[in-house]
Amino acid sequence: MTFSYDIRTIPFSRYGSFLTISYLRASGDRPEGVYLRTVRGGDMTSGAAFRIELTAKGEDVPYTTHATPSRLRLESGSGYAEICIFDGRTVGFRAVGVGVRLTLSGGDYDYAMQMKDNRWEVNSFLNEVRFMLTSMQGQIEMDAPWVRTKCTHVKAHFVPDAATNITEFRIEEYRTTWLERAFPSFDEGVQLVAAEYEAWRQSTLPSDDAYAVGRELASYITWSCVVPADGYLTRPAMYMSKNWMTNIWSWDHCFNAMALVRSNPALAWDQFMIFFDRQDESGLLPDFMNDKYALWNCNKPPIHGWTLAWMMDRTDWIGEAQLREVYEPLARWTRWWYNERDDDFDGVPQYNHGNDSGWDNSTIFHERGAVESPDLCAYLVLQCETLARIAGELGKSHEAAEWQALAQRTLDRMLEHFWQDGELRAVRTGTHERLQGESLINYMPIILGQRLPQEVQDALIQALSDEDRFLSPNGFATESMGSPHYEPDGYWRGPIWAPVIMLLTDGLRRGGYTELAAIAAQRFCRMANTNGMAENFDAIQGTGLRDRAFTWTSSVYLMLAHEYVKA
Repeated sequence: MTFSYDIRTIPFSRYGSFLTISYLRASGDRPEGVYLRTVRGGDMTSGAAFRIELTAKGEDVPYTTHATPSRLRLESGSGYAEICIFDGRTVGFRAVGVGVRLTLSGGDYDYAMQMKDNRWEVNSFLNEVRFMLTSMQGQIEMDAPWVRTKCTHVKAHFVPDAATNITEFRIEEYRTTWLERAFPSFDEGVQLVAAEYEAWRQSTLPSDDAYAVGRELASYITWSCVVPADGYLTRPAMYMSKNWMTNIWSWDHCFNAMALVRSNPALAWDQFMIFFDRQDESGLLPDFMNDKYALWNCNKPPIHGWTLAWMMDRTDWIGEAQLREVYEPLARWTRWWYNERDDDFDGVPQYNHGNDSGWDNSTIFHERGAVESPDLCAYLVLQCETLARIAGELGKSHEAAEWQALAQRTLDRMLEHFWQDGELRAVRTGTHERLQGESLINYMPIILGQRLPQEVQDALIQALSDEDRFLSPNGFATESMGSPHYEPDGYWRGPIWAPVIMLLTDGLRRGGYTELAAIAAQRFCRMANTNGMAENFDAIQGTGLRDRAFTWTSSVYLMLAHEYVKA
């Protein structure tokens, strides 16, 4: 049975393309409907290009949608249209019994120019691209009134051929010069895309039949969210989503790399290294990137050492060449934390803002000011250990010893700094006053496993296994469910997040707490299998919240279902 999905929550797109088709709600002057979009420019641009309508006898007709990875079908009472994204920049349409109207509006200088009887160029300034519209069968009726410097709107109506009642056309996206190419037939294009997707699906991490529904969805989301190397992107990049989170963030990419490393190690390496390609001289990594720019106002936590060690344990593909490529960039990223994020010079790095931690609005960031949090020290311990491992493999024995010594010093300082009265708690930089709230972030050091004293492990496990505090029916809540600050849809104040589940589950298993690790993995996978690959989830109800086509959720689901639920 062919996998299908609802474009109201999951866009129709394909590997290697910025083009996508989405259902958008009404917003400002934009009416509700199905739109051909481009996700260039990240989530700060509208991305909406053409509204797609079906017509019969010149009038709009309502339709329903049915999507598979290779074909989107728009079904009306008068006929239907089918759409396939043939390659990274070409969309094919074929309609039977109905016409197709594409409407572009909103750009300051948008215009349409006829090139031949069957071809029009549409220049979309808002989206910073051009589109070539070519009719293969039927006619183009263009409504694009010119006023001074632009067309007030562009409406391209593709009318069926009178003899066959069919219209077929292509839309090509380009930025500079259009080059004429031969097109496959519509059916050939669909077959090629279907075969390409099936090869991806077959290589997706396998799991038990109980998790098959989620595996199909996660496979499609991860495949369709890859965009090409272009502009600021030095490598192919798996975006977080092609809904609204149309960027890559500098810890999200780690989980996508991990899920790919066994089946597609070269692409996994691209995901891992892409931020290091744009690393600042200081060692800082940008917060997020897209094809147009990077944001440097914030950053994300240093989980890269943990990620790389995890990947190295699961593939022989990462060899000397890759280790030499990553060693110095990873070292600079690590030193940045010690050099640039320790305002009180106590040897314990800090987060200046919640966004720097990835836990944007966690209760430890409830008040203004830099925060020293135990999770950051735990990540740095693992990162230093990974650097020691790489240095050893590269024959840099002196540097390996230095990194190992820094890992131990960081662990010692973490315990001296945060372990008080039988618990780990984040503190304010400088004053070291303990911060309020009951955030799960304080319990992330369980990823250190047996490096921790037994009494620390026992305290963390007691809290993590408490079903009145953090262990919800669906995984680990990010704020204690008994906390006065708990919010069911409070972002990092309660909901479940896939990366936290992955970090904790892996740490629990490696620390020997395999039963708790399996429980958490099973609960999360059961929830996502039922409710989709959302950005986050209501901890108690399991409802998917916000964006429901998220790649890091998909990647974590695939890894947990493949490796951890049976632990």
